[in-house]
Amino acid sequence: MSEHDKEVDAATGIETTGHEWDGIRELTNPLPRWWLYIFYASIVWAVIYWIFMPAWPALPGMGSNTPGIRNHSDRALVAADIDKLHAAREENGKKLVAASLDEIIKDQNLQQFAMANGESIFGDNCATCHGAGGQGAPGYPKLADKTWLWGGSIEEIEHTIKYGIRQENAETRFSQMPRFGKDELLTREEVTNVAHYVRTLSGLEEPTEASKAGKEVFDMQCVACHMEDGTGDQFQGAPNLTDNDWLYGSSFETVFNSIYNPKNSAMPAWGERYNDAEIKALAVYVSSLGGLEE
Repeated sequence: MSEHDKEVDAATGIETTGHEWDGIRELTNPLPRWWLYIFYASIVWAVIYWIFMPAWPALPGMGSNTPGIRNHSDRALVAADIDKLHAAREENGKKLVAASLDEIIKDQNLQQFAMANGESIFGDNCATCHGAGGQGAPGYPKLADKTWLWGGSIEEIEHTIKYGIRQENAETRFSQMPRFGKDELLTREEVTNVAHYVRTLSGLEEPTEASKAGKEVFDMQCVACHMEDGTGDQFQGAPNLTDNDWLYGSSFETVFNSIYNPKNSAMPAWGERYNDAEIKALAVYVSSLGGLEE
């Protein structure tokens, strides 16, 4: 726009840029002084920051970012904090290894460390099967009670965690219920009768002729592990059949299937993945979920 063609706003006497939007014309007002001062100050601040602090990323040929005069590194600070944390954990870990499980329970500081560490390990590895807080699921024991398949003392819990169930090591918990139906050790009718009898032990069914016949088979085939009264044997990992805690469920169909073709599930030997301090911490945490066996 030439000097001759310049437009002047009649209301303010200020020239316009010649642009117009919906009847609104843009004035050529200069930027406010305060805004310019702040803008120039921010440029100065940026230059100072570039000098003192890491500011520019690694460019071709530089090898690394510009460290600045202060040579500040958030990554180095985080790494140092992590090293301190590892050192503290290592020290507490040595104390856990040296202490007995009873001593850990009685020492408030050690117990708090074990609980925090054990809860973390449990959440990463055990909660997938046993549920958050050890509530369990069909086929995965509930840990938030005082019913323990292989014994509920803290030492027995530690052993089960460390060596697992049905694993390939000499100390693993091992038992194997026969496949009474699938391997034709019992007829289908006999398995049916035993299932009815087992359900009477916990009061789920009233005695019938079928359950009476099932008791005869039970006395011949099952008492070696589950005992004559059905209360089970923790040494063998044989569950108590007289309570209302069922690993796979208490319906007739589930009990029948557990006799006909038992699953004999397994649990990893966590001692192959975690050290003794971590196993102890996990045992302390698990024992706290439902309490030790009375």
